[in-house]
Amino acid sequence: MAEELLTVPEVMTRLKLGRTKVYDLIRTRRLVSIKVDGCRRIPSSALGDFIAGQMGRAA
Repeated sequence: MAEELLTVPEVMTRLKLGRTKVYDLIRTRRLVSIKVDGCRRIPSSALGDFIAGQMGRAA
């Protein structure tokens, strides 16, 4: 099965962050993303990895 690709607004909703912060996470490579015909997409596994990494730092 193909992995789900999330849009920036979907990631914003899931993380409860603003657009600028999500793009900052992408720019600093803390959140992995790809471009599909010029549109930025975040694999759902990358979002899971980001959240796991943040939880690891908090522990």
